[in-house]
Amino acid sequence: MKVLIFDNEENATRRVADFVLDTVTKEPNSVLGLATGGTMLALYALLCRKYHDGLVSFSDVTTFNLDEYIGLNPEHPCSYHHYMRNAFFDHVDINLSNTKIPYGNAADPSEEAKRYESQIAQSNGIDLQLLGIGQNGHIGFNEPTSSLASRTRIKTLTESTRQANKVYFDSLNEAPKYSITMGIATILEARNLVLLATGVSKSAAVSDMIEGPISASCPASALQMHPSATIVLDQEAASQLKLTSYYHNVHPQGSDSAFD
Repeated sequence: MKVLIFDNEENATRRVADFVLDTVTKEPNSVLGLATGGTMLALYALLCRKYHDGLVSFSDVTTFNLDEYIGLNPEHPCSYHHYMRNAFFDHVDINLSNTKIPYGNAADPSEEAKRYESQIAQSNGIDLQLLGIGQNGHIGFNEPTSSLASRTRIKTLTESTRQANKVYFDSLNEAPKYSITMGIATILEARNLVLLATGVSKSAAVSDMIEGPISASCPASALQMHPSATIVLDQEAASQLKLTSYYHNVHPQGSDSAFD
């Protein structure tokens, strides 16, 4: 696990954007795994600027999002279909038919989850998976106690996740209780993983993910098992880590080491 610590959120976000640009530049038809949430908004805004500056094209890229709320149709303003179009897809040259997100309004969510898992496999897998982390250590909507061998499926959201999400809805009662999410094993099959975490509210989860035991109580800790996982942090998100001097020594100011 590579740990890159930057002095602020802007520089951390810029480094993650570089990972995306490098992937798409080297492989214009690459498959990207995408995440949602507040942390990702600045990243998508930066990628849109890079596109408008003529530095990248997404025309041949295929994308798979991590998750979607069950019960929301794609046009719902709180759906992740809507989020992705508003934050990213509508502002770049990506082919919308190549953008894949589970359908939360599917008649049979369990079958939809199986269909989505099959779609990922048929695409020959994900080249670069972007991730955020929840305050309770979830990745995607793999809540604590999720199986580390899990595949795309239905998950019941914890009360803390619903509380965090209620800012996007009229009330807690409106916040969905269920989601379709890629499983942890599905995420770990991506060839490269990049997780972005910023702010002090994520610091405890970040510490458990990087320096704690691999445990279903912190689903993100499963990333320790991946051969090419990069964790990109600002100072606040890194504030509870115990080995920060080592991470800075290996990757000063988030730079690559001599052997990267």
